Amino acid sequence: MTTEYLLQIKNIVKDYSGNRVLKGVNINIKPGEIHGLVGENGAGKSTLMNILFGMPVIHNTGGYEGDIIIDGKVANPKTPREAMDLGIGMVHQEFMLIPGFTVTENIKLNREITKSNVISRVLGPKLETLDFKSMRKDSREALDKLGMDLDEREIVEGLPVGFMQFIEIAREIDKDNLKLLVFDEPTAVLAESEADTFLKVVKKLSDLGIAILFISHRLDEIIEVTDNITVLRDGEVVSYLKTKEANVNQIAELMVGRKLDNVNTIKKAREIENKDDYILELKNVSVDMPGERVKGLNLKVRRGEILGIGGLGGQGKIGIANGIMGLYKTTGEIIKDGKKLPLNQPKEVLDAGIAFVTEDRRGVGLLLENSIEENIAISALQIKDRFIKKLAGMNIMAKKEIREYALKMIEELDIRCTGPRQLTGQLSGGNQQKVCIARALTLEPDIIMVSEPTRGIDVGAKKIVLDLLKKLNEELGMTVIITSSELAELRSISDRIAIIFEGKLEGILEPDASDVDFGLMMAGEYGKGEVS
Repeated sequence: MTTEYLLQIKNIVKDYSGNRVLKGVNINIKPGEIHGLVGENGAGKSTLMNILFGMPVIHNTGGYEGDIIIDGKVANPKTPREAMDLGIGMVHQEFMLIPGFTVTENIKLNREITKSNVISRVLGPKLETLDFKSMRKDSREALDKLGMDLDEREIVEGLPVGFMQFIEIAREIDKDNLKLLVFDEPTAVLAESEADTFLKVVKKLSDLGIAILFISHRLDEIIEVTDNITVLRDGEVVSYLKTKEANVNQIAELMVGRKLDNVNTIKKAREIENKDDYILELKNVSVDMPGERVKGLNLKVRRGEILGIGGLGGQGKIGIANGIMGLYKTTGEIIKDGKKLPLNQPKEVLDAGIAFVTEDRRGVGLLLENSIEENIAISALQIKDRFIKKLAGMNIMAKKEIREYALKMIEELDIRCTGPRQLTGQLSGGNQQKVCIARALTLEPDIIMVSEPTRGIDVGAKKIVLDLLKKLNEELGMTVIITSSELAELRSISDRIAIIFEGKLEGILEPDASDVDFGLMMAGEYGKGEVS
């Protein structure tokens, strides 16, 4: 059997507990083609990729109907090892790295290079030693292809999430028999400059004849890098498009089945009633967060504003909120409402009315083996004694109140799930992010800090999240500090945008400032004077 296609996904049907999540999906991809796969969270993208990669969750839940065909032959991989042997590689949306290993050890895992020694020459190759020099050389080459200036000997634990994503990509690029590479939201955690570098690498891989299945919620990237696009909605293919004939608005409407407002419209600067009323002030703050260090930052946040924090990857923007929360060693002064906050004590910060939505939802933000309602309520239970009632002199959880509140948040944030008792680890990445936001809001803070709040979230959900933050600010007067790698996102929601360069404040601009000014600030060329 011969075919022009490297991959054929034929009539794939998948049920979970009687709920049909894939309904006869067909996709064809040629060698060297970059094929975009788009759809809202819950559309079935992750389930389809689990089938393609032979993930155990598929076969432990009754398998699927249809066929995965590679090079014209029915393959239907039953394990990830079978998929890799077929030449399928995958960079997952959530990281698959071993924290205590070095960058090289993660890249070469299960493909280690060995060399003979005196003992192995006598007792056999199983006793050969690892050839770290050769493995580091291979790892360096893979990282260099990605334009990644990261020491291959560095321990992975503690690195920023953007660095971890490049390590995932480097691991796949290092493989010899690669025919098809699946990218699941590969640029979601990357700064704009890093994403640009990555997209160039994707095009180089396709030039080598490697087929790329590119899943992304960043529709401008889909338009820029792909040859063809498949749109999924509610488990069905609703459209196949040639990229050169498509546009972002068309794809977005196909994904959600309705017209969408542009979430990237630049916000007009508004007048803050009292510009000298600062709810939060940072004085000479330094944060020892690997890859995102803050180095003597001075910054003032006005009461009732939405302050955006932007900058290139590795310049320190991510470290600011993490330092305020005490998640990494922090020095300097953090002052809220005129009172100094204790450093490196997260509970004290939460008690002071500051909530945080981390950029690392799986590592820090969520209890993946607990239900949605438990995740939403747990911080308020511990910090605010909320959802507690007295019974016979004892404190017990008000489970009915928790359930009612969780249902409310599920509806308001459009969390796609089977119900409040579903385990959070079973949700798609975007829906997990929404649970993180719901959990922070349950603390009823007067400041909410959100770091990369729309990472991995589809275009429809992104608007819901940003609109929610605006609503909290405008209707409840909540001060919002939003850190994002997407400048357009910051310009759509913020009153002011602070740009961080080399761990310090390069300057503050209004959202309608010129692209040139933003570019100069992010490159560290605008000027060294601080603005407050």
